[in-house]
Amino acid sequence: MPDQEKISQEVIAGLGGASNIGGVENCITRLRIPVNNESAVDVEALRGVEGVLGVVPGSTMQVVLGPGVVDTVARDIDKRLQEEKVTQGSRGGRSVAAGSAENPDVTEPASPNDLQALGAQMKRSQSERGKSPIRGFLGRIANIFLPLIPALIACGIVAGISGVLQNFVANGAWPWAAGAVPVLTAISSGFMTLIAVFVGMNAAKEFGGTPVLGGAVAAIIPFAGVSEISVFGTSLEPGQGGVIGALFAAILAAYIERWTRKWAPESLAMLIVPTVTVLIAGALTLFPLMTLAGWISTGIGTGATWLLGVGGGVAGFVLAGLFLPLVMLGLHQALIPIHTTLISQAGYTILLPILAMAGGGQVGATAAIYLRIRNRALRNTIKSALPAGILGVGEPLIYGVTLPMGRPFITACLGGAFGGGFVGLFNQLGYATGSTAIGPSGWALFPLAAGNHGIGAALAIYAVGLLISYVAGFLLTYFLGVPKDLIARMADEDKG
Repeated sequence: MPDQEKISQEVIAGLGGASNIGGVENCITRLRIPVNNESAVDVEALRGVEGVLGVVPGSTMQVVLGPGVVDTVARDIDKRLQEEKVTQGSRGGRSVAAGSAENPDVTEPASPNDLQALGAQMKRSQSERGKSPIRGFLGRIANIFLPLIPALIACGIVAGISGVLQNFVANGAWPWAAGAVPVLTAISSGFMTLIAVFVGMNAAKEFGGTPVLGGAVAAIIPFAGVSEISVFGTSLEPGQGGVIGALFAAILAAYIERWTRKWAPESLAMLIVPTVTVLIAGALTLFPLMTLAGWISTGIGTGATWLLGVGGGVAGFVLAGLFLPLVMLGLHQALIPIHTTLISQAGYTILLPILAMAGGGQVGATAAIYLRIRNRALRNTIKSALPAGILGVGEPLIYGVTLPMGRPFITACLGGAFGGGFVGLFNQLGYATGSTAIGPSGWALFPLAAGNHGIGAALAIYAVGLLISYVAGFLLTYFLGVPKDLIARMADEDKG
């Protein structure tokens, strides 16, 4: 295993030094580090750090490390940044950011051995094209929900354990577990009951407001007393609108807070700003927003169920086949609130297992490339990236292998589409398969599998779908995805 302290040191150096770093956060697989000066970041040096699986350049640098490692490295980097601040304060000076500028004008490699360079170029091109208002807004939405993923995963796994024990107790086995089920249910359900508050706090922060005020407004949504309030002659229900309502409410609160600060006298701002924010945003949340968000949330659940219930096989094929192109464009971030809404309604999202099949197609395609092309450099890349791909971290396979080669990326997407079609078909037949949390895919999703026919059926359907993705991605790539001239050229280069 790579030295995680060494990873931290080299990542900080590659980012231009501690003075160029604005902070550090992480999701399940990636560091997300805002930088003050993008030109001071040495992206190639970051990619060369042992243990780094991929890098997505931008004003917020994304460094892919994989599950587990990313948590340790994030804590270590944060510790080093805090120590650096203390050191700078004691010296009364500032350190100068170091690092070499990345050359954005990389020409297309002349030989297939430069696949990683071409993949890096494609990433940069996607990043540049992605600087649009829509992508920026979706990025903000992702920043709101990504910090919640560890809790969603933990509670999802605990809920799965509780479900297994409950099945055994219901069938007369393991009577000792009867007392454990309520405990596990309380542990797994508490976060989901108040998820609107956490969404509200993160949303307010992201849109320039005070987190606790966003949380205070969003807390109205799960409050039991809203049932005594009628809107258009219909009583509100606690939790109506869910995370969608919390998102709307907190963003509205952030804008009201910023507006209030402009005119409130400085001497009274501490009293006026929070009171006006909570009062106006709270009232608007109770009346139009909760009703509107309730309609949207209900529509999301009904729409997803209808889509997979009527055209499950076809819908699953299309969704899984198009997912990786959506990821490249950053449009997949729009799915995060949808997943979270489905989880809050049914306990699991039926979309994620289908979309996860896209990664299975990449794994199968990469295995086919490994067997078809006799090139040591490429094979070493595949051997280092394939285990991460199996666990659901697909960026190294996409940008390091299939996408730069062109045709294998297409056959990989088609392979994932066949797996998605299989899972979607079983949804159509009444066997819903879902995930109790968002974030993991590949084998990492197994502990989170759930469905309307129990965990066993969900695990079996997901496993077979993943196997189909592997096999389809492998066969399509082996026979159709690798041109013979490329095989010959890369073999010749390896001999040379």
